[in-house]
Amino acid sequence: MELSVVIVNYNVCRLLKQAVASLLEAAKDVEHEIIVVDNASVDSSVAMLQQHFRQVKVITNDTNECFAKAANQGIRAAKGDFVLLVNPDTVCSDDTVQKTLNFVTAHTDAGAVGVRMINGSGQFLPESKRGITAQWVTFLKLTGLSRHFPKSRLSKRYDAGWIEEFETTEVDVVNGAFMLLRKSALNVTGLLDENFKIYGADIDLSYRIRNAGYKNYYYPKTYIIHFKHQSIRKFSWTYLKNYYGAMFIFAAKYLFKMPSVRLKPIQRLYPTSYELER
Repeated sequence: MELSVVIVNYNVCRLLKQAVASLLEAAKDVEHEIIVVDNASVDSSVAMLQQHFRQVKVITNDTNECFAKAANQGIRAAKGDFVLLVNPDTVCSDDTVQKTLNFVTAHTDAGAVGVRMINGSGQFLPESKRGITAQWVTFLKLTGLSRHFPKSRLSKRYDAGWIEEFETTEVDVVNGAFMLLRKSALNVTGLLDENFKIYGADIDLSYRIRNAGYKNYYYPKTYIIHFKHQSIRKFSWTYLKNYYGAMFIFAAKYLFKMPSVRLKPIQRLYPTSYELER
């Protein structure tokens, strides 16, 4: 199978329906599967999928496992040579899947690829071509971890301001809202680090992909609409704890070599793959 699409859903039934419908249309000429991991939604998300999209594989959790752990559930079940992590608050254009697959297939050094994103009003979202957020830049410089980003243009920060909107180029971080991953790269890097509950998992995985010798690309020849639904109210305690907590997890992992996290082979899934063992 060429492609496995993995969507983590939590109480966004209406948006999820749009996302799945657009993906089915965009992937109609690609051998694919769509896997939705539902984090104990209390709306009608699961019932909607069963009614309207019987071809979609649904994994249901009894509790909200947050993004990284749920995404890993989907990746483990994936059969495709490529895995697309995509948010349920997105809509793909008709050519998004095929064009992005063509790009990653032609660029054998690509471990992850992201695309141009626009909001519901058609405005370009600068986080499409991500560098590192201003807060992360400050943190990395203070801790000395900036040396781990030798190719980064940290002074340009989050929105990779040196890159034009329609310029295809290598980037530091691929946004987790649409992240096309090469399965063979995941076999080397391991899956998402589940210590990052909500934020930071895409930064960490992008970093590991580059360290493994692959490249992260921004590919703007196609686009998605990203409605940027916030399941957590910004600047709430939960948001602050998870957002800034991710920075300290990153530091503990790479600066202090967190001893409680090590790599373990998973023979039952991929002969050469690894996941984080705690």
